Parts: sequence; structure tokens; C-alpha cells
Amino acid sequence: MFKKLSLLLVVTIMLLAAVLPGFAQGTPKVFYWISHGSPADPVWVLFLQGAEKWAADTGFEVRTSFHSNDVASQQEAFRAAIAAGATGIVSSTPDPGSLNALIAEAHDAGIPVITFNTPDPGNGADAYIGTDNELVGRNWAQYLVDHDLVHEGDFVWMPVEVPGATYGVVETRGVSSVFDPLGITYEVTDAFYEQAETITRMSDYLTANRDRIDAIIGLGDLVTGSVRRVFEQVGVAAGEIPVVGWGNSCDTAFEVRDGYVLAGTWQDPQLTSYMGLSMALMASSGIPPTDWFVGTMYEAHNAEVYGGLMGCE
Repeated sequence: MFKKLSLLLVVTIMLLAAVLPGFAQGTPKVFYWISHGSPADPVWVLFLQGAEKWAADTGFEVRTSFHSNDVASQQEAFRAAIAAGATGIVSSTPDPGSLNALIAEAHDAGIPVITFNTPDPGNGADAYIGTDNELVGRNWAQYLVDHDLVHEGDFVWMPVEVPGATYGVVETRGVSSVFDPLGITYEVTDAFYEQAETITRMSDYLTANRDRIDAIIGLGDLVTGSVRRVFEQVGVAAGEIPVVGWGNSCDTAFEVRDGYVLAGTWQDPQLTSYMGLSMALMASSGIPPTDWFVGTMYEAHNAEVYGGLMGCE
């Protein structure tokens, strides 16, 4: 993991050294960082940290915005960035195809676009940086199978914060590629995109379905980070139900350390934003960027390493 980070940082420094001098005497450059996430979501705080760090390190202005899964609002922010003559736009994708026309408009205006967090192949962006969410879902399911935690006829509960959102749909596709051939069934339920309501809905579902749940896959950081509180509320012991899912919050890092969650996926959020803005800078200087795929799964033995990356105490 640290070798990967070191390599990426070295590449970033080299690229910045190549392109920064060309901007030193020119018109001020302004980049837009646009997120479909919520500022209350722990992982998006980490993504924002990466963008803010990049702005501080380079001296370029980065205008950031969150849109809490409001597609129309995010599209309007994208249009505003185009109208303002952004040097580059770095944006997550709220729904498949939702940015295609806007990316084309940005390119017509000579503005490069880097998408991040959730891949949307064919959207026309100059490059993508982030996880392969289908692979992430497949890895979660395969982890449960490989560790002999689920078998034919078992049932896996998959709570998600935003039903129908790109990330959950694609992750579920990865899960199904492993479970369907093995006769393992699953259900995706709405856990809601707010912590208190997420805990309430998950507790209610677990209470009603405890006897048939053989494992849980958390399709989102708020979901996975709520497992300990849900288990304590319902009376489920740590490890009694195997859980895997996203691992980009201190809550989840502690849950992995303490056995409530067996494995969490680290999404490299700070790195993703930092590199995404670097790639936009490259593209604005005529250096073609390329896709970068990040992310890794961690367990109890190295949970504190990832907790450290999140500033957990």
C-alpha cells in the first residue's frame, strides 16, 4: 500500500514540476471539484481533504461543492464551472450518463474533465481515477466465499444509503457475479443517507430478519460504519454475523479492529482528489492523462494503519 502511495506521489511531483512553471506568469487558474456526496459523509470529508491539500501545495484555487445526490444541482454546478471558464473540472458521477452532455460541453469550451470516485465508462471524460466498483463488489462477495462464511442457500443482506445510485448498482453487479452461480441470495435495502436514520432502519431490518441473515455487505461508508451501534442495539455480538463493506471512516476502522466488521475497503480518498486535480492540471497543459484505479481491502491486523490515514484517535 505504502509503495503504491509513494509511486503515485513521485509521479505527481514530477508532473507538477513539469507543468507548474508554465502557469507561473499567466492568468490565475481555477479548478472546480464537484461531488455528488454529502459533507456529512465521513468518506467525503477525506476526499475534500485531498482537494484542499492540493490547493495548498500548488497555490491554485480550487472551488469545491457538495450536492448530496441531487443530480440537477450537480449538473448546474458543472454548468457554472464551464461558464466561469474553469481551467479543469474534477467531478464524481451521480448517475450513469448524467454528465455526458456536460462533459462534451466542457470539451467544446477547451476545459478538461476528470471523473472520480465512481466510474462511468463512455462518458467522454479525459480520464477516471478511483475504484472499480464492480471489482470491489466482487471482492466482498469472494471474501465471504473464500473464508467459508457463506454457502449455497445462504442469504446476504446488503444495506445501501442511496438506492439506485451508480455505486450501489455497480457494486451489486459485482456481488451477483459471485453469488448467483453459487445459489447465494441477497437483498439490497434502503438505509437512508443520514446517520441516525441509517441506524434506525438497519436496526429495524436486522430485528425483523435476524434468523435468515447469514452475512452483511455494507454498500456505503455510513452503512458499514453503523454496524457496531446497530449490533449493540439489536443484541448481536461482534463477529456473530460476518460483515464486509466500505472502510473509509474511523467508525469502520475501529469496527474492523474490534471484530464487528471482518474487512473494509479503503478507497484512497485523499489520494484520489489530489491526483484527480493533478490530472486535470496535466490535461490543461496538453499532457494526456490516463485512468488510475485505486483501493485495497484491510483487516484487523492492519486496521490501525488505515485508521492513521484517516486521522482516527
